[in-house]
Amino acid sequence: MADSRKTYKIKSDAVGDVRIADEVVAIIAGLAATEVDGVSSMAGNITNEIVSRLGMKNLSKGIMVEVLEDEVKVDVAINIAYGFSIPEVSSKVQDKIKSAIENMTGLKVAVVNVRIASVDMTANN
Repeated sequence: MADSRKTYKIKSDAVGDVRIADEVVAIIAGLAATEVDGVSSMAGNITNEIVSRLGMKNLSKGIMVEVLEDEVKVDVAINIAYGFSIPEVSSKVQDKIKSAIENMTGLKVAVVNVRIASVDMTANN
């Protein structure tokens, strides 16, 4: 089971270990971020509508995940739709990512840093 991706143990018991790849944590963050109203897409990424055709891997672009012990640090770059409040959308993105990662993995999210990469003038608001 040689794999070049970094993985993290999230559970270990008599039955065995459960490990999660860092890219999976990044995909969870990407999905959560794109669900927030006002986020048009991940920076350097495709829109959510065509992800199903090209695969989930594309959602991890624009996201850096660092897991130390049982804590996760997430850096995410998003494109915001014109007309939305940057502070409000950023706060919602932080909350959504934190909640999604914690609920799905059991890891504690220490920090979610949001970078607004651009304003999407074509997005409908």
